[in-house]
Amino acid sequence: MPFIPFLSYALVTSFTPGPNNIMSLDSARRLGLKRAFPFLLGVTAGCFAIMLLACYFNLALYHFLPRVKVWMNVLGSLYMLYLAVKIAKSKPTTKDNDPNEGYSFKSGLLLQFINLKIILYGITVISTFVMPYDASYMTLFMISLLLTCIGFAAVMCWAVFGAMFQRFLNKYERSFNIIMALLLLYSALSIWI
Repeated sequence: MPFIPFLSYALVTSFTPGPNNIMSLDSARRLGLKRAFPFLLGVTAGCFAIMLLACYFNLALYHFLPRVKVWMNVLGSLYMLYLAVKIAKSKPTTKDNDPNEGYSFKSGLLLQFINLKIILYGITVISTFVMPYDASYMTLFMISLLLTCIGFAAVMCWAVFGAMFQRFLNKYERSFNIIMALLLLYSALSIWI
C-alpha cells in the first residue's frame, strides 16, 4: 500500500471543512469542549461504522455507484442545505434556548450516514489505497480504525478551536453563523461542481 499518498489523502480530507468539522466547531462554541464531547464521540462512532461498511461493501457499492451516487448526492446536499439554513437562522445562544439541541451522541452518529463527504471518502480511500494491495479482514479493520482515529483528531481540533475562541465567536455569533452556513452551502454545492 502506498502509505504516504494514503496518509496525505486521509489527513487533507479529514481536516478540511465539512459537516463533521463545522458542526464540531459549532458544538464546542455553543457548549464548551466537555459538553460537546458526546457529539464528537457520536461522530467518531459513526465514522468507524462508515469506514467498516466502506471496507466490507466497497466492491458492491462500487459496482452500483453510478445508480446510487445521484441519490447520495441529493440526500447529502439537502441535508447540508438544511444544516446551513438552521445555522444561519439560529438565534444567539441565551439561557432560554437549549444550546444542546442537535448536539447529542445520536445526532453525531446519524450525521455520518447521510454525510456524503465521509461516505465518498471511505469508498475512495479504501478502493484506491487499500483493496488493491490487501483485502484481508484484519487489514480492513485496522485501516478503518486508523481512518477513524484521524477523523477523531480532526473533529477534536475543530472543537478545540471552537472552545478556545468561544467568547470571540459568541460575540460575533451572527457573523460566525453566516460564515459557517456559507461553508456548509459550499460543501453542498461542491458535490455538484
